Amino acid sequence: MVTRKILINTAVGLHLRPAGRLCQKAMEYQSRIEFTYKDVHANAKSVLSVLSACVPGGSEIELSCEGEDEEKAMKELSELIEQGLE
Repeated sequence: MVTRKILINTAVGLHLRPAGRLCQKAMEYQSRIEFTYKDVHANAKSVLSVLSACVPGGSEIELSCEGEDEEKAMKELSELIEQGLE
């Protein structure tokens, strides 16, 4: 398992479009991909789970990836988030 703290670089946080982009990318990997914001744990492969975390822009999340492609998933998802989920 690999974990990393990442800043959400979108002004509006993880609303529908960025949440969808995050989930779309997370679904490309076999690994279990989750994040924690405050006391909320979210499955990064579920748009509803990501939206229910209510992550505002400028917040820090802790992303975790566990599985056979965890290193690649962490690298690529971290880059995507750092680029503002564009």
